[in-house]
Amino acid sequence: RRFNLDSFIVSCDKMKMVPVPEQAYGNFFEGDCYIILNVSNLVSNSATQSTDIHYWIGIASSQDEQGAAAVYVTQLDKCLGGSPVQYREVQGCESAKFKSYFKNGLIYKKGGVGSGFTHVETNVYNIQRLLHVKGTKHVTAREVEVSWSSFNLGDIFLLDLGKAVIQWNGPQSNRQEKLKAVLLAQDIRDRERGGRAQIGVIEGGQEEASPELMKIMTSVLGQRTGHLKEPIPDDKPDQNQTSNVKLYHVSDASGQLLVQEVATSPLTQDLLSSTDCYILDQGGSSVMVWKGKAASDEERHSALSRAVGFIKAKNYPSNTKVEVMSEGGESAMFKHLFKSWKEKGQIQGLGKTHSVGKIAKVDQVKFDVMELHAQPKLAAQERMVDDASGHVQVWRIENLELKEVNPSTYGQFYGGDCYLVLYTYNRANKPQYILYMWQGRHATQDEVTASAYQAVNLDNKYNGAPVQVRVVMGKEPRHFLAIFKGRLIIFEGGTGRAGVVNPDPGARLFQVRGTHEMNTKATEVPTRAASLNTNDVFLLKTHQNVFLWYGKGCSGDEREMGKAVADLLSEQDKQIVMEGQEPAAFWVALGGKAPYASDKRLEKEVALHEPRLFECSNQTGRFLMTEVADFTQDDLDEDDVMLLDTWEEIFLWIGNSANQYETQESYSSAVDYLKTHPAGRDPGTPITTVKQGYEPPTFTGWFNAWDAHKWSVSLSYEEMKSKLGDISQITVNKYHNCKIKSLILWKKQASFYTIELVLKNQSSKYIFKVIIWSSLFQEYLTDAEFENLLGCPRDNFQRLPKWRQNDLKKKAGLF
Repeated sequence: RRFNLDSFIVSCDKMKMVPVPEQAYGNFFEGDCYIILNVSNLVSNSATQSTDIHYWIGIASSQDEQGAAAVYVTQLDKCLGGSPVQYREVQGCESAKFKSYFKNGLIYKKGGVGSGFTHVETNVYNIQRLLHVKGTKHVTAREVEVSWSSFNLGDIFLLDLGKAVIQWNGPQSNRQEKLKAVLLAQDIRDRERGGRAQIGVIEGGQEEASPELMKIMTSVLGQRTGHLKEPIPDDKPDQNQTSNVKLYHVSDASGQLLVQEVATSPLTQDLLSSTDCYILDQGGSSVMVWKGKAASDEERHSALSRAVGFIKAKNYPSNTKVEVMSEGGESAMFKHLFKSWKEKGQIQGLGKTHSVGKIAKVDQVKFDVMELHAQPKLAAQERMVDDASGHVQVWRIENLELKEVNPSTYGQFYGGDCYLVLYTYNRANKPQYILYMWQGRHATQDEVTASAYQAVNLDNKYNGAPVQVRVVMGKEPRHFLAIFKGRLIIFEGGTGRAGVVNPDPGARLFQVRGTHEMNTKATEVPTRAASLNTNDVFLLKTHQNVFLWYGKGCSGDEREMGKAVADLLSEQDKQIVMEGQEPAAFWVALGGKAPYASDKRLEKEVALHEPRLFECSNQTGRFLMTEVADFTQDDLDEDDVMLLDTWEEIFLWIGNSANQYETQESYSSAVDYLKTHPAGRDPGTPITTVKQGYEPPTFTGWFNAWDAHKWSVSLSYEEMKSKLGDISQITVNKYHNCKIKSLILWKKQASFYTIELVLKNQSSKYIFKVIIWSSLFQEYLTDAEFENLLGCPRDNFQRLPKWRQNDLKKKAGLF
């Protein structure tokens, strides 16, 4: 996604907005407040834009500065027509979206405008600071005391000496943390030092391997005494807390602010009225304010302050995240908290209509699968990797082993069985694989477990290349339907095993849905009148008759597909039955007449939700899921498992270096993610496993400018470290930024004066021998001391030419 970033700093002396130079982006002074304006294109090559305003609060900023920044945010929002989404950011607790703007990390600096900050100068080397670096996805670096007491075993520290930056990796830090720290060090070198500084890396568990670098660190930090501190644990989000969502109505109709609870999750869009403002509380982890277009000016302008007041009233932490948005400009996170969300002007339909770019009123067109590779995003939205013309193989689990299914019965799935379906297709003359795991609703737990085990074996046979898709009975994805070419029939129970006689169910009723062979399936439903639907085609099969029932709302295409499926289910002649003209035998087979869904067809609304990416990692010692905002392909870490939520499907992307524990935990976490989602998500949502380097277009289409060759050319941490080279000999000024606390003339000894110097920033006293030469110094020396020092009497020395006097001084070591 393309974005333009403008940043302003609120001066603490005159409370004015002062532009921050671009080379200082990502550097934040703890004593200041910042306003960040971000304008991004919603779709590549599109004029449609979204605007975000972030209000950042330093932990040492004053209340006056915070108040001034809040006023400027309100004014900026008004100037931009009230469309931006406003975010309140507190140092150390920034949102993932805010951190995503600064890919190389955030640096917190001590002080602020009052401490002399005016602008960031490049190519300045008179620097000595220690940065404490944390994070694997979004990195933050905070200035800490330049001392061994600031270090711990689990994090990474950058000792910045101007001409050199030394990275010290804690023994318990992981590869991803090390890589991010190297990128931050390189960013400091390139942006602040004009590329002239050198970078060195010390592995904290192998310090003896870097003696020269350790010598430099010791000269600055002194000798290390005692043990370093234990790692600082990372914060773990509370899943139950974030899933506990409440909606509050905010009104000032009575002249006083009233906040009243409206509903709890799952929320629906119709709860929001354009004439009012609302507060959405996500269990105290974040607070969102929604401003209706017709709400009063006072309500709209005071939204941010009311959110802060709400936080105080609820006794939530002061660093609770706040978002403020207007109707029509809702953030993706806000929309994800609702069961469904429909944009103004959005086309409705059963996947028959698609548009490129912003949802708008477009003519209905037939989906062309040939556009998939030309437009990867379209492939992702339609969930189709190709035109379903590839090769299909099907196995059934029998006695916990794989048994090949007769190709003549491909497409027939029984609810008492589990199946593996391997689909092979070509892309760029290279075979690609999708492994579907279909699990019947009535299969035994042993069979379900065996299907997962056999899927691993089959995956290993193809060297991990297959994309694995879990298919829940009744929730078959579109591509699964397409590969069976209109022959997909789902039987409620029974088994397809040879030699097994299924119990005679008597009459059977099948619901047929689809308009062509790419999207049609027949599903067995309870044989009773209540199962009918006026919008669909049904097949009723008894021992004597086969009825093909056409509801009033079904189309001609649906009827044709109904006939095709009926021929698969029975060779008997079919009796066409129009809704409202049913013979008595039809109702008898269904057990009598009963009410059924017969309202006028209401086409299903296709929910519009932006995809979300999460990092799944236990590299910090605990398994955590962390959201990545404004994600790109670069955010896919080879050491981790990533979860991509596209609403209709969940993808688990497995990095080449992800460990087994992460892979196992990520699947169960994906299931929990669906179960605890505040919008009440369908737990049967397909979960697809994708291996690094084998990504299908249904996955890559959600990423802008996907590079298929990225994994073969990108550098690992070890490769990047090897390219840094060795730091050449540098001189370290250990008295940098020290101020004289006391200066005492301690002892006179011949021509030497011993002086005791005590520095404010150092715990030790420094003793210097100072040689002074002047006419005043000569007066303090006796004649004997003078002659002993210079080798001639005082009178003779004074008669010598100047050059000769200087020569004698040099020989005496005076200069």
